[in-house]
Amino acid sequence: MLTRRYLVLSSAAAAFAAAVPGTAFAQHAPTADQIERSLSAAPRKRLRRQDRVERRELKRRRDLRIAAPSIDIQAINFEFGSARIPREERWKVEEIAIAMRRILRRNRDEIFLIEGHTDAVGSRYSNQLLSERRAASLRRVLVRRFGIDPYALETIGYGEDYLLVPTSAPEWRNRRVTLRRVTDFVIR
Repeated sequence: MLTRRYLVLSSAAAAFAAAVPGTAFAQHAPTADQIERSLSAAPRKRLRRQDRVERRELKRRRDLRIAAPSIDIQAINFEFGSARIPREERWKVEEIAIAMRRILRRNRDEIFLIEGHTDAVGSRYSNQLLSERRAASLRRVLVRRFGIDPYALETIGYGEDYLLVPTSAPEWRNRRVTLRRVTDFVIR
């Protein structure tokens, strides 16, 4: 049963989380195990070998991307208008790297797609560029700092096209990256 006191406390916590972007979610950043489980799942769609596509084509094929095992990483809190991963967020990238290393140990031919996203503030063009920079930023840290094979990582930015929270206001949950394991859809 919900009491008035519970509702007041919940409202206060929600207000705090809204005032300090990322606070509530930061405690719920996915672990390496959760990331690995999500990315290791079976694809929602099976493709015959002859129907697989080039990496470049995959980026244009939303039907294939959404069928790939994936996880949204909102826990990397990109500042408004920034593609820089703050130093205090690097432990979250390390969780991603641990999961990817485990998957790559089982199959060194795995391919991951890193998608960058923005909120809807600003021009469509600037959001597109920013989303591409966010994806590239994560890729760069995974390769340089954590030793992930660059061949295993593709990047793309989708700007404001796939908002998690449909709003034209600044929204930290839309400033994210999505990871997808796309091996089953790509010609090797």
